[in-house]
Amino acid sequence: MLNNHIRCYKSIVILLTMATSIVSCDPAMVRAVMDGEVYSKAPLSNEEMISGLKEALKQGTTKAVQTTSAVDGFWKNPKIRIPFPESAMNVRNKAISLGFANQVETFEATMNHAAEKAAEKAIPIFVDAITKMTIEDAFNILHGDSIAATTYLKKNTTAALTSQFRPVVQQAIDQVKLTSYWEPLVTAYNSANILTGQKAIEPDLTAYVTEKALAGLFHYVSEEETLIRKDPKARATDILKKVFGQLDGKS
Repeated sequence: MLNNHIRCYKSIVILLTMATSIVSCDPAMVRAVMDGEVYSKAPLSNEEMISGLKEALKQGTTKAVQTTSAVDGFWKNPKIRIPFPESAMNVRNKAISLGFANQVETFEATMNHAAEKAAEKAIPIFVDAITKMTIEDAFNILHGDSIAATTYLKKNTTAALTSQFRPVVQQAIDQVKLTSYWEPLVTAYNSANILTGQKAIEPDLTAYVTEKALAGLFHYVSEEETLIRKDPKARATDILKKVFGQLDGKS
């Protein structure tokens, strides 16, 4: 019976000690833990590091593709909206002055919708690059700058994305007869300036839209990566919390 009382007493002491520890915690720390802002600083294994970074890239690329491929994802988004080709801005201004304002707007809208269509093709290419990530890649990304993962993706996917995007953009251009809007604008501009001896404007529309589509896509990949690195609340899974929790307070 005495032994039972002793064991009971010890249990009470342990519980009281734990309770005292919890009460003595900094309230801000308690809230941070509850919000997922503080995570274990235990050393990461190589497997955890790679897994966490792959998860971050998967999250970032998925959201980027969803945003850019949505209806009006480019056209009504001031962050990535594709403008009239800069090299032909004189064409735009001259066309508007000659009464082609509606054609200019239709031309710009069609370019943006072509980019939205192309963005749908990005996921398999991103998945392939993420799958091939090495331990060295993961280490460099984890300890790199705020867009190190985005830089990794750019290096390893730009050629493949361009190859996939270009025919989609070309098809979209052909389908809506974008050149039927472009040619009158260029013709009007070149005709108006024929006496000045200025060089005719004939930019490669497919290359231009493809380049801008990639820029818009990577804009959102980098935005999501930066958010995950800086904001603990953006880390949707335990592995993201653990991997990027290692960096909290180091920047």
